[in-house]
Amino acid sequence: MRVLFFVNTPAHAHLYKHAVSRLADAGHDPLVLARDYGCTVDILEYTDLPHEVYGYCGTSKGSLLARLPAHYARAMTRARRFDPDLIFGMGGYAAHTGAVLDTPAVLLIDSEATSLDHSVSTPFARAVITPDTFRERLCPDHYVFSSFKECAYLHPEIYEPDPTIRAELGLTADEPYVVVRLNAFGSHHDVGKEGLTPERRRRLIDELASEATVLVSDEGGDFDFGAVPARPFDLHPARIHDALAEASLLVADTQTMVTEAALLGTPAIRSNSFVGESDMGNFLELERRGLIYNESEFGAVLERATTLLEADGVADVWARRRRAYLETKENLTRVILELIAAGGHASRVPSLHAFGSDPQTGADPPRVGGVSVPQE
Repeated sequence: MRVLFFVNTPAHAHLYKHAVSRLADAGHDPLVLARDYGCTVDILEYTDLPHEVYGYCGTSKGSLLARLPAHYARAMTRARRFDPDLIFGMGGYAAHTGAVLDTPAVLLIDSEATSLDHSVSTPFARAVITPDTFRERLCPDHYVFSSFKECAYLHPEIYEPDPTIRAELGLTADEPYVVVRLNAFGSHHDVGKEGLTPERRRRLIDELASEATVLVSDEGGDFDFGAVPARPFDLHPARIHDALAEASLLVADTQTMVTEAALLGTPAIRSNSFVGESDMGNFLELERRGLIYNESEFGAVLERATTLLEADGVADVWARRRRAYLETKENLTRVILELIAAGGHASRVPSLHAFGSDPQTGADPPRVGGVSVPQE
């Protein structure tokens, strides 16, 4: 089979990397069409995946909008030349390319926040798959899996931490350290959203530095390290998960890395304007399971961080919570490969079930007046 994967962010590169490698090893012909955004291409090169770049995008919203027509034109041209049997992606690029080429497309979506992208992409997909924590039905062919997209590369069946990362970071074996992840807020789903202000970023790092070494991963690339007691995470970006796995704490105003920390058993505090009752389902679920904290108030961020760094036994508690939680979660790479074998027909994959149905029986829940009745 010829399978095309659209990879637009570093997280997408991690999402599909194991599936692409296993397809190639089995004699199939996968290809990644990548957007040069952040460290996306660096990760593809590090993992030696077959890829072509269809365009560049900076971390500002205007950068994406200005380049969108050229992106589409180049992506369509390269996809037509490859002539795929199946397309995977997360939104418009994959869905619309599939429609133009008359090729089935599967959208793997994990964020409720991108409603405009959903409305213009899901009607063109053979199947839409999301985590079972997703809070809204996107289309008639919406199927869910018991996992997160990050379980495609951080599930225990796939990922094993590398403790040598401490030496590479110049840290001693027992030196506590915190990773601070700062969001550029340049994606289309970030419109109208914000995270930690520059003043709060400085204050946060000052507080953390009194308890641990602070490493900053800055998506925007313009953070002023001269004014704070911290240093950049300056290893290859593909090593960030090893760094997270050994860290005492992650504090972030971004999204994906918080889920990654949770799945690695590292306490994480997330603070941005997404936080609240209408937050994305995966973050609400992870907080219910005691793996992350979603804090809208900056004072609560500082208090929570100090408590976690000063308390004894935190690492052991989180390791137990992580182990218990992941025992119930699917290896998403396996699900993706099963879906490819099924030609993109989600109904033929046992580990997927229709949104709103009973995962044990596959039956739809009782309905009253067209509205699903919540099950006890």
